[in-house]
Amino acid sequence: MYVAVKGGERAIESAHAWLAEERRGDTSVAELSIAQIREQLSLAVNRVMAEGSLYDPDLAALAIKQARGDLIEAIFLIRAYRTTLPRFGASNPVDTGAMACDRRISATFKDLPGGQVLGPTFDYTHRLLDFTLAANGEVPEAPTRSAAPADVPHVTEFLNQEGLIEEAPLDDTTPPDLTREPLEMPAERALRLQALTRADEGFTLGMAYSTQRGYGRNHAFVGELRIGAVPVEMEIPELGFAVEIGEVTLTECETVNQFKGSKTEPPQFTRGYGLVFGQTERKAISMALVDRALRWEELGEDNEGAPAQDAEFVLYHADNIQATGFLEHIKLPHYVDFQSELELVRKLRREAGADQMQEAAE
Repeated sequence: MYVAVKGGERAIESAHAWLAEERRGDTSVAELSIAQIREQLSLAVNRVMAEGSLYDPDLAALAIKQARGDLIEAIFLIRAYRTTLPRFGASNPVDTGAMACDRRISATFKDLPGGQVLGPTFDYTHRLLDFTLAANGEVPEAPTRSAAPADVPHVTEFLNQEGLIEEAPLDDTTPPDLTREPLEMPAERALRLQALTRADEGFTLGMAYSTQRGYGRNHAFVGELRIGAVPVEMEIPELGFAVEIGEVTLTECETVNQFKGSKTEPPQFTRGYGLVFGQTERKAISMALVDRALRWEELGEDNEGAPAQDAEFVLYHADNIQATGFLEHIKLPHYVDFQSELELVRKLRREAGADQMQEAAE
């Protein structure tokens, strides 16, 4: 047994060395720096920060490099590192209405205060390979950007002035912290939103797409999608007031959804909401659609049995780290379990063969 253990250790050490060699690749090619990953693979960095629940572009870039570009592995690394960090306080809720927007669009109103800001997006590109990038071509100079207004009001406020959209619920209760406490059902909306904001992007996208195809009757408009930096403030007890400790880039999406009304609510528009670290608009839109689908009960709607309406199904399967751990554990040694099942199958086959021989003899 001792020999087997030592042999396993040597094999694992060799596997680690081989992994490092594969990570580096051809040594004649310049090694990627953390700064290059952070600046040129920023959307991957944003996803790792969002699903890793830690806003640090440098650490996210390091995790991507260490994981050889496997984003789920990088997210795992970030979450593991996050557990080692001390917590010395909590920031105040950020004011997204004061966001310095790099991108702000609405599919519901053409003309709105602050204007539509297309920003850096793939939406209007032709999806053709740009071979000038392979040739290290010069980056075209972007046009000069005008300064954004100090405050950019949310589009849904215009509908709210006429009472055409549900009031955004105000709740000062401190929600549970999903990064420190396990998910429990039933989950209030604040907890569901926490789970969705760090849920796997692909899973959330699939759930959102299912609602658009009729599994949940979620007909939504993007009331507003905005991306930009917001200041983060923290109350300092010794000072008696809040101070700005930094800023984060966020993507916020508010959807406007059709609602025919119920026994308790008049016909009006309802809301779906998504808020994610970095420029992560596909995830934010998906999150808003799934959020709205999960609100069927509080809005007095019928549950049609759609997957996106089942909070337990969505929230218990949305976390890619939990899913990866359970999925990949089956490739680890299960020798004893398999041998017991193998012996059981052999025994059943022997008994079945004996029964067949007895029947043939009779």
